[in-house]
Amino acid sequence: MKFTEFNLKQPILDSLQELGFEAPTPIQQQALPVALEGRDMIGQAQTGTGKTAAFGLPILNKLDDSNKSVQALVVAPTRELAIQVQEELFRLGKGQRARVYVVYGGSPIGKQLERLRTNRPQIVVGTPGRILDLIKRKALKLQDLQTLVLDEADEMLNMGFIEDVKAIVEETPENRQTLMFSATMSPAIKSLSKQFLKEPTQIRIEAKEMTADLIEQHFIKCRDDEKFDILTRLIDVQNPTQAIIFCRTKKRVDEVTRGLGLRGYNAECIHGDIVQQKRTSVINTFRKGQLEILVATDVAARGLDISGVTHVYNYDITQDPESYVHRIGRTGRAGNDGVSITFVTPMEMPYLRTIEHLTRKEMMPMKPPTVQEAQAGQIQQLIDQANEMLESGQAAQHFNTAKLLLQHYPANDLVAALLSQLISDNSQVQVAISPQRPLPNANKKEAKRSGNRSGSRQGGGKGYKAGKSDRSRRYDDKAGKKEGSHKAYKIKKRQA
Repeated sequence: MKFTEFNLKQPILDSLQELGFEAPTPIQQQALPVALEGRDMIGQAQTGTGKTAAFGLPILNKLDDSNKSVQALVVAPTRELAIQVQEELFRLGKGQRARVYVVYGGSPIGKQLERLRTNRPQIVVGTPGRILDLIKRKALKLQDLQTLVLDEADEMLNMGFIEDVKAIVEETPENRQTLMFSATMSPAIKSLSKQFLKEPTQIRIEAKEMTADLIEQHFIKCRDDEKFDILTRLIDVQNPTQAIIFCRTKKRVDEVTRGLGLRGYNAECIHGDIVQQKRTSVINTFRKGQLEILVATDVAARGLDISGVTHVYNYDITQDPESYVHRIGRTGRAGNDGVSITFVTPMEMPYLRTIEHLTRKEMMPMKPPTVQEAQAGQIQQLIDQANEMLESGQAAQHFNTAKLLLQHYPANDLVAALLSQLISDNSQVQVAISPQRPLPNANKKEAKRSGNRSGSRQGGGKGYKAGKSDRSRRYDDKAGKKEGSHKAYKIKKRQA
């Protein structure tokens, strides 16, 4: 099936072609015919399934350029999701120059009042509280509204926004079209649909479609006080291009981010207590690929759509199974492979089985990397960096110095001396390979023994797929040693 089969306006088809969208996703295939006919609809779908286009394309298709009033309103639970929806609608409507504006709390309301007055947007996206505030100030007028979208309705219900949503609905025309989307279909959501929608068509994406087949799902059984060291070893061994670490509380997010920063990782965090300007800046930096690790709560990361995320680490198991589906959906996007690893304490194992039952996919147990494996991974990163420097010519200025040193010392001795400064040989200490990371310790005694050495992590290259080395690893039970302990590193030979 192709988008050309839906009788969309040519400027919209041109935008879809420019964005590289060829075939509609399952939710789009089911939702577009219903929404384009003007009927009310309730859709069960996760973020990342393409639901923004499922309601956005019909909105754009029936925009009246001669009408300067607000013709569509999209209500979203969080600022991040609202911003993302606005950006997506702007891209989809670029061909017809659709005017889309986003409003949310945490941003000066004066600026938003001025933009609504002067820009006269056709589509407004926003959070419930700010939308209701603008309506009460008579800055947001909905008398000509054609379409109302309630996105992530279950999340708005969980966050206590439903009274604001009801107040917003009361300000909209009776003849509007209403589209509601929810990740779950609880009795409360069904009750709301009866209040807001008229004879709605119900669309559902099955659970097997909610969890992408391209995502490898693993779990590591460990104590809570072991999680951080295991996390850093995983990052060093897997070397993710971009990763999101999910924590249950804002305090835990701060602790993990601070710990990663002390060890020299390129990590930032987002949660509800961080000012909106900072959150927006962090997300934009992450989206551009300039930030390697994002630590977040479930609510703050709701709706994040970043195709470069290769790994999701569930530092704390989710509070409900549906949130797990949302978390792992941050990776494996746009047809790419993804890896999800969940840390589970022994007491949480029964709950893990509940999540597996919901997702219809068994999580594979994964053995935590050893310190030696993390060290080997960091050595490979160091080699990758050296290869990049040699290929780029950055090292050319040091060739004469290198020749002079080689006249006095064997090459092996020089390399060993360099590695001894960059990598610790203490088996109880987490290793580091570059000059800015304070060497992490397993405990205070080890810290005193290891001294005040430092290193920094600037890994490049691709990480291995999670679990692959664990499945292929063989052990000698009697000796307690791994067979084939020698590590083969990939070193490129310089061409003469």
